[in-house]
Order: sequence, then structure tokens, then C-alpha cells
Amino acid sequence: MKSTLIRLNGPEAVKEFVNAAEKCNFDIDVKYNRIIVDAKSFLGVLGLCTNPISVCSHGDDVAFEKMLEKFAVC
Repeated sequence: MKSTLIRLNGPEAVKEFVNAAEKCNFDIDVKYNRIIVDAKSFLGVLGLCTNPISVCSHGDDVAFEKMLEKFAVC
């Protein structure tokens, strides 16, 4: 399991993130404090998009990891 801290600024970024997550054939969770949301849920991720969120992927996909680098928090 890999964990990455990202920030999504607005609905367009959320849409790009969710579309990339939907292409993966493994589970991806988005966490903020005690809240855990399925990364393939647009509304769930949209509700958390104003905060830095932790993305936990339970598999490997090069395209998804490259997209995560775009939104990574340093």
C-alpha cells in the first residue's frame, strides 16, 4: 500500500483525479482525519477537496502515480 499527500483545488482537479482512479483495477482510498472515502466517488472526493488529503492505493499503476505527482503536496 502506497500513501501520498495531495491537494485538489476545485472540481476540475477532482474530476481528473477520479477519472484516473476509475481506470485502476484496485482499491484506492482517500483519507482526511477520520474520514475515509472511495477515490472513485466524485462526490466523496469533492467534499474533501479543500484540504490536503492522503491517497492510499492498494496496487500499482504508472499513469495514476504520475497524476498523483501533479497534485502532490511537498
